[in-house]
Amino acid sequence: MMPQPLMFGSASRQLFGMFHAAEPQRDGGTAVLLCPPFGQEGLRTHRFFKVLAERFARDGVAALRFDFHATGDSPGDERSGELDGWRRDLCAAHDTLRRLAPGTRVAWIGARLGATLAVLAARSGRCDPHRLVLWEPILDGLRYARFLRERHVAMVDGSFCIPDPAWRRSFVRDSQAVPQEALGVSLSERLRAQFGALVPASLALTALHDTLVLAQPDDAPTAQWAAAQQLRHMPVRLSYFEHRLDWAADPYPNSAMVPADALARLQGALHE
Repeated sequence: MMPQPLMFGSASRQLFGMFHAAEPQRDGGTAVLLCPPFGQEGLRTHRFFKVLAERFARDGVAALRFDFHATGDSPGDERSGELDGWRRDLCAAHDTLRRLAPGTRVAWIGARLGATLAVLAARSGRCDPHRLVLWEPILDGLRYARFLRERHVAMVDGSFCIPDPAWRRSFVRDSQAVPQEALGVSLSERLRAQFGALVPASLALTALHDTLVLAQPDDAPTAQWAAAQQLRHMPVRLSYFEHRLDWAADPYPNSAMVPADALARLQGALHE
């Protein structure tokens, strides 16, 4: 079945989405909301989540993928982007999916900052996913900002015949600063402040949702966060998953646009 493009949300905050209806003969009563990463990571994985949604639909799982306000094909000034608004966008997408696929159990699959927003939205009590699948969630905003800044400087260096050393000097001088621009995407003043306040302790899970966390084998901070949630008796499980997808940019060696192992892993995550 062809996916259905749609606009949803309030009149003042419209969002763009693509709904992939489940194949009728295989409809299993489950739907999945795909929560994309931020900025260049979202652009980098756009095709991946498109293919994943198509796979889910063929497997009898309705899927909705969408763009947060002021990102992708959703209207808005990207300089207005911030976590609280995006959290509300996620709940609006959840409500839309429940309307489009009534009677289904809705799971959320979030990647990177999309996974972080899934935790924040699920804690709000406004929307009620059956399961959370968190793929390498961003747990430390300053660490994430540093990663974006490092990649930004590397890309600027590689984009000019004669690299501008001022970028490097600026980075060394204030390595903890949250950038105003990251890989071609503006970060609003409020978003930069929210990154500065984003720490693992601010992302406590609730017992209302079964949660699966997917992390790289060497990702000690995510493993520590998951263990802390387990000590709070939250229904969370950590699974290590190594893949060939580079989140931030195309040119890196051994990176893949749509790695088959990642598709299979996320499809299987709904049934574990």
